[in-house]
Amino acid sequence: MAVETLTFAERRQKWDVKLSPFGFISPYFLIFGVFGLFPLLYTAFVSLQKRNLIDADAATFIGLGNYDQLLFHDPYFWNAMGNTVSLWLLTTIPQILFALGIAHLLNRRLRGRTMFRMGMILPNITSVAAVTIIFAQLFGRDFGLINWVLSWFGAGQVDWQAGTASSHTAIASMVVWRWTGYHALIFLASMQAIPSSMYEAATLDGAKGWQQFWRITVPLLRPQIIFSTVIATTGNMRLLAEPLLFNPGTAAATGGSDRQFQTAALYLYEQGFTKYDFGYSSAIALILAVATMLVAGLSYLVTRRIQTD
Repeated sequence: MAVETLTFAERRQKWDVKLSPFGFISPYFLIFGVFGLFPLLYTAFVSLQKRNLIDADAATFIGLGNYDQLLFHDPYFWNAMGNTVSLWLLTTIPQILFALGIAHLLNRRLRGRTMFRMGMILPNITSVAAVTIIFAQLFGRDFGLINWVLSWFGAGQVDWQAGTASSHTAIASMVVWRWTGYHALIFLASMQAIPSSMYEAATLDGAKGWQQFWRITVPLLRPQIIFSTVIATTGNMRLLAEPLLFNPGTAAATGGSDRQFQTAALYLYEQGFTKYDFGYSSAIALILAVATMLVAGLSYLVTRRIQTD
């Protein structure tokens, strides 16, 4: 039986066909390894140490000591996690609902709708520092615009930074204002892909505009709603700039005088960059990452269940 022999060019072509796909995707894995996997593994390694940020040579291995202290003996951490979950609820749900409504309006025939569509992305590309500083002025106790409007209805001066509910409301309004337009454009793009014949058939069957929206538009936007919910969840679970800059000064890292709006990311910042406890802040980072994945998974399941029902 004759054995087939391949020339060098044929062998090179054969290996090129087999290996070239791996070469095409290798840049992603290289970048992910350097900027994603390595920092994650290094954070896990540091979290097992008692380590000062400015004196790394004096680090000592303590095993799971940071996690034990964090989960069972640190009430400030659980306060921060509670604030994080509260802000997640106050930001994610309004974002999705407002985005759906705005996208539905922009999908209609309006004058200058292109200008309105472009304007939707402006809050998202605005500097978060500028947005937070402006909103902090709007929610000012003595000269804030919000309190001035509330005074028309007989409401007293609200110290938005002093209370838990009031501060969470103010911070949530910043996040909702910045990100609603982003999600609205995603929904708008998907709405334009829905065949108009479906709405025409529904109109012939006697369905009103509101019924068409809930019975046709929203079910067909299910993948986009799930995507936006997960994206909003991962972002809102790690809020840092908004609570940090909402009350600038000596109590900035603590999220208010009584830690009433300190998030988990802000608590990480406090431990890592004001107290220089690098090991403890690394443990906070890993637990926050796990919590974010769990909450994102829960958001996915809840959104999918609602859409199915």
